[in-house]
Amino acid sequence: MRYLLALLVVVAFGTAILFWRNAQSDAMVQDDGADVQAFYQTGRMLPQGELRVYHLGHSLVGQDMPAMLAQLAGQGYDYALQLGWGAALREHHQGPQAINGFDQENATPRYRDAHEALKSGDYDAFVMTEMMRLTDAIQYKESSIYAGKWAVEAAQGNADGEIFLYESWHALDDEPDWLARLPEDLEMLWKPGLLWPAARAAGKPVWLIPAGQVMARLVAEAETAGGIAELKSREDLFARNADGSLDPIHPNDLGFYLVALTHYAVLYGKSPVSLPHELLRADGTPADAPSPELARRMQELVWEVVSTNPLTGV
Repeated sequence: MRYLLALLVVVAFGTAILFWRNAQSDAMVQDDGADVQAFYQTGRMLPQGELRVYHLGHSLVGQDMPAMLAQLAGQGYDYALQLGWGAALREHHQGPQAINGFDQENATPRYRDAHEALKSGDYDAFVMTEMMRLTDAIQYKESSIYAGKWAVEAAQGNADGEIFLYESWHALDDEPDWLARLPEDLEMLWKPGLLWPAARAAGKPVWLIPAGQVMARLVAEAETAGGIAELKSREDLFARNADGSLDPIHPNDLGFYLVALTHYAVLYGKSPVSLPHELLRADGTPADAPSPELARRMQELVWEVVSTNPLTGV
């Protein structure tokens, strides 16, 4: 009887994995991007001065991460944003009435209407990201179409500006294993579902900000080595709810610092090693800072990932 039960568990688990893979395949746009690869062959003309950046997204952008990025970039850097609660690119395109949490998330002087901002041509870089779960976004929220629409708006507003796709991550409690999925999601979802369609629509490269891949590298190293300073596991990059339970999707200050470093490395094409690690949140309060040892390893790993991925243009 025990063996029968064990066999049933194995079969059930295998069926769950197969169901997930089939769901991914159904959601995935069958697109190898062959026609846009030439865009990525020449690399980028990296910025020589300070940047003006526009962020479009949701709580995995948040107000704190762009504020941290501004502190890393230093004097002369400027930015604006439009956010929502789990907002899809389609909802942003439809306007404030379609965006859940619009008033709350954009209660900041950094808010600027996305359509107006891109039309102005004021921004050197436009950074967009899609809602989670990404399979649902691609299937039900027309991610491929709306990534293309936003890329076209950015290209038309500033022909010399650059367009970026911020690759995030799925929830820690999603199946199958969070860490194992990250590289596969980039290949099966982010590239065919968003990156290639956006580049095709814009007629120019849409560069990748590989935050999910950076997080995967850091977590894999920490969990294999028994920790990097105070970082022992993936959970140490994520926030806690008011009752102390784990928030499986939203980063804490350490996680947002890692994401900000990744944005800096891609946008500027520079190593973030030796950048400050004691920063402020958007409201001016001190963020929980990584130890010098952890900050240094974060910075090194960010540069290792960014500088070896041709889709970053670095």
